[in-house]
Amino acid sequence: MVCRIGHENDPVEKMRHSCAHVMADAVKKLFPEAKITIGPVIEDGFFYDFDYPRGFTPEDLKKIETKMAEVIKKNLPFECKEVSKKEALTFFKKEKETYKLEIIEGLEDNKITFYTHGDFTDLCKGPHVERTGDIKAFKLLKVSGAYWRGDEKNPMLQRIYGTAFSSQKDLENYLKRLEEAEKRDHRKLGQELELFEINPDIGGGLVLWHPKGTTLRMVIEDFLRKELTAAGYDWVSTPHVGRSTLWETSGHLNFFKENMYAPMDVEGQTYYLKPMNCPFHILIYGSKRRSYRELPIRLAEFGTVYRFERSGVLHGLTRVRGFTQDDAHIFCTPEQADEEIKNCLGLVLKVLKAFQITEFRAFVATKPPQVVGKDEDWERATKALKNAVQVHKIPFEIDEGGGAFYGPKIDIKIKDALGRPWQLSTVQFDFNLPERFKIGYQGADGRAHQPFMVHRALLGSFERFLGLLIEHYAGAFPVWLSPVQAVLITISDSQIQYAQKMLETLRREGFRVDLDGRNEKLGLKIREAQMKKTPYMLVIGDKEVKENKLAVRSRKEGDLGAMPVNDFVERIRKEIQEYH
Repeated sequence: MVCRIGHENDPVEKMRHSCAHVMADAVKKLFPEAKITIGPVIEDGFFYDFDYPRGFTPEDLKKIETKMAEVIKKNLPFECKEVSKKEALTFFKKEKETYKLEIIEGLEDNKITFYTHGDFTDLCKGPHVERTGDIKAFKLLKVSGAYWRGDEKNPMLQRIYGTAFSSQKDLENYLKRLEEAEKRDHRKLGQELELFEINPDIGGGLVLWHPKGTTLRMVIEDFLRKELTAAGYDWVSTPHVGRSTLWETSGHLNFFKENMYAPMDVEGQTYYLKPMNCPFHILIYGSKRRSYRELPIRLAEFGTVYRFERSGVLHGLTRVRGFTQDDAHIFCTPEQADEEIKNCLGLVLKVLKAFQITEFRAFVATKPPQVVGKDEDWERATKALKNAVQVHKIPFEIDEGGGAFYGPKIDIKIKDALGRPWQLSTVQFDFNLPERFKIGYQGADGRAHQPFMVHRALLGSFERFLGLLIEHYAGAFPVWLSPVQAVLITISDSQIQYAQKMLETLRREGFRVDLDGRNEKLGLKIREAQMKKTPYMLVIGDKEVKENKLAVRSRKEGDLGAMPVNDFVERIRKEIQEYH
């Protein structure tokens, strides 16, 4: 049976899907011992996983590209054939493709489709382009390791990534974006700028913050503390572990256990590392009787949580196993919900503006089929979310039915250097935990009422936010954020004493300044400061000592000439104030 090729998919996605098949064909022709597994389309491209005794090299990728071009040039038709499960098993047993056999064994449907071009046949649902010649412009990008079915207990496979576009121009533009993104990669810059590392002796997904990275975090923390304190938040601090009974009450052991670390036995009691801060904040709220006159109560914490992520999805700072949330929970009356949500989004906008993040979008996720809570509460909460994004004129989309079972939410997503969306800020209603923990307040009518509870994170997590921020600025942070705002550079040892005096003066003024007094050439010192993306280089020679000045070089503007230290202080202060 020959199937009609479907056209419901995006034409570029169909072309990329077909390109993955052509790549698998080329690999089998060049490396017959390689076993094929799966090759899906992903954002901006595709990949295919192979079980191959050795790793593919860059030279191998060039050979594969050449062979792919030969197959494409033949303009072979993609033909779809429907077979039975038995026929599919027989075919792949003959081909000795053990991974395909495992996939087929797991299929319940007896009707299976093969796609063939030339002498290559693959298990596939389709759709594809009509002919191999419809693949216009392609490029193989890189090779990485990947466990079969994402399980580290399974064999390690070789994953070849590629992309395809409808024109050579589109492909070239994409490759330029990739090149720029590689320059901005926060993992690379994190090492070069001495911000952080992920050391295998500690474990994957666990971040070591170096002094400069910790300073960067502290600057952001101080900024947020000031803003949240002014906005009426109270600060709390909670443990990193909690008894199993806490997580049973919250429901995490039923709904989130696969993302939690293994339990610890402490004097016969079972404890877990916390995956979330909310149960602790609820207990603080519930520590005494509350009146409606006390509400809203806003509890904030920079709380570190731990969630198990498989090694295959870990990625620098953006996917980790231990991270710190700028977490807050608001307990309010239903009547206060509108104002609280508007205030939350106002803070989101203020934070994004401070970091010069202008490309973002809101997603309002509404009521799914199965929920907890009253219908009128859902309606009031959803209306508050929609109203807030409209009041603040934030571009948004409705994610119909995309809310959690315990409440609707707003997600704010920004784009990274490659244009990929990442979720940062979240405003989430919760009708579940207040009920589970039986928290309440006494209303004006003298009766007990259940508060509305809002989970709120402005950055999401410091780790992900800093990873994106490093790429956003390409490591060249504005002066208010930069871990080192200026470096004093001496020309010779005779200026060390004066440089020490200037160092003390600038640090007393509250600036983050280092001193490079090494016995090295001036050009080398300046180049190294530029490579570290330091905003200001303050050169000191005998002339500067004599005139009680600093020769100022700006990262952005170059040589600014000599100026008294007070003039430099005024300049840098003014530059910092522009961001606040």
